[in-house]
Amino acid sequence: MAEINLQEIHDLLISVAHEAGRMMMAATPSYLSSGTKKNSADLVTETDQAVEKLVSTRLLSAYPTFKFIGEETYYQGQKLTEEPTFIVDPIDGTTNFVHTYPAFCISLGLAVNKSAAVGVIYNPFLDELYTGIKGKGSFVTRNGTKLRLPLKQEPEPLKDLSTCLVGTEWGSDRSGNNFAVKTKVFSKLAASKDDGGAMVHSIRSGGSAALNLVLVAAGQQDVFWEGGCWAWDVCAGWCILVEAGGIMVDGNPGDWQPTMEGRTYLAVRGAPSGQRDIVEEMWKVIGDGKMIYES
Repeated sequence: MAEINLQEIHDLLISVAHEAGRMMMAATPSYLSSGTKKNSADLVTETDQAVEKLVSTRLLSAYPTFKFIGEETYYQGQKLTEEPTFIVDPIDGTTNFVHTYPAFCISLGLAVNKSAAVGVIYNPFLDELYTGIKGKGSFVTRNGTKLRLPLKQEPEPLKDLSTCLVGTEWGSDRSGNNFAVKTKVFSKLAASKDDGGAMVHSIRSGGSAALNLVLVAAGQQDVFWEGGCWAWDVCAGWCILVEAGGIMVDGNPGDWQPTMEGRTYLAVRGAPSGQRDIVEEMWKVIGDGKMIYES
């Protein structure tokens, strides 16, 4: 295969993201025929499906030899290969979208050799565009101003979890082992050190994995820990995070090199020191609990 022009793909993804954003903002989600994939917390709307159709048509028309994995057209057994693959979440934060809560986005990623090479994430409600190209850095554009990530060009060292703002999500699995692990970890993160907790600055649940990742990339959030996400939730954000100096490891203890399809993730912002210490402290908080998801 000829060498891939990542800049060209990046520019196309931005164009598609803006077009999809206009489609989202023109919708009236509270009046759409909303359904659920799994339960009342796992929503899908007609707009999710329409946006994915738009995106797949635009991208595969331009790059017909590339593969495509999208949330709304994913089928059991579909796997990420080493071939160039667009990995797309048409609306990440669908529950927020339905409630017109302003934390939803389109997440457009390109993976090459199973690694995130280009990422574009666009929140149309706030008109915030996050972009990244492997080896070329990552940026946010707000109000027409483009800024390199992280927003602090000399970010502070990471000390311990007690100095961190941590992002987590409840997810749509609200029973069984995974829910038990999450509630235990949430409690230990929030609890005072006198009670054996980490006493983090606070915990945020924004409702969008992609937006959590770019907040970590920007340095506005120190850590994001999650289980239950899919490749389309993390591909674009993964690229943007790494290009901003952040790292991604497994959300379960022990694995410093997680896979795109691993389903459990721990992101830590860029810092001159302390990243590994934060990971190890977070893994200690998790302890023997292990989130288990089918891939």
